[in-house]
Amino acid sequence: MAKLYFYYASMNAGKSTTLLQADFNYRERGMGTMLWTAAIDNRADHPIASRIGLSAEARRFTPGTNLWREVMDSHEENPLACVLIDEAQFLTALQAWQCARLADEGDIPVLCYGLRTDFRGDLFPGSAVLLGIADSLEELKAVCHCGRKATMNLRVSDTGEAVGEGAQTEIGGNERYVALCRRHFAQSLKMYR
Repeated sequence: MAKLYFYYASMNAGKSTTLLQADFNYRERGMGTMLWTAAIDNRADHPIASRIGLSAEARRFTPGTNLWREVMDSHEENPLACVLIDEAQFLTALQAWQCARLADEGDIPVLCYGLRTDFRGDLFPGSAVLLGIADSLEELKAVCHCGRKATMNLRVSDTGEAVGEGAQTEIGGNERYVALCRRHFAQSLKMYR
C-alpha cells in the first residue's frame, strides 16, 4: 500500500539533497520516478538543485496544475514507482489532497519535501495540509549558529537585518534567509518582550 510522506525542515537541512538521493535509489533499481518542484522557484539551471551540487530536471507545478491527472496520465504510459515533490510548501490545499489520492487510489508513493513555516513562523498552506494528512512525517535537521536544532527561517534584508513583514513568499537562498533555533528567531524579531 502506497503512502504519502512529508519531509519538512527549515532552510539548509538538505531537503533537496535527500529527495535527489531517494530518486537515485529508485532509478538505480530500474524503477520509474517523476520529480516535481514549484514553478515559482526559478533560481537554478535545473529545477531541483541542492547546495552541495546535486541537481535534476523536474516538472514544475503552478497553483493550477492538476497533479492527479498529470501523474496518472504519465503513469499509464510508463509505470511510476514513486513521485517526489520538492518545495512542497507551495502546493495548494487541493494539490496536497491530490498527492494523497495518488497514494490512496493511484497506489503510487508520494514523497513531499518542503518548509514547514515561513519567515514569520506561520505554516505554509501546502505544509499545513500535508502535516494534517500525510501517512508519515519526518523532520530533517538543520543547525542554528548556536548548535541547537534550527526549526525557523529568518528573512534578512540586504544589510543582514531581520525582516518581520512582507509577502509570505519571497524566493531566496542564504542571502535572504537564515535557519535559526526558535530562541534566536524570536530574539531576532523581538518577539520575547
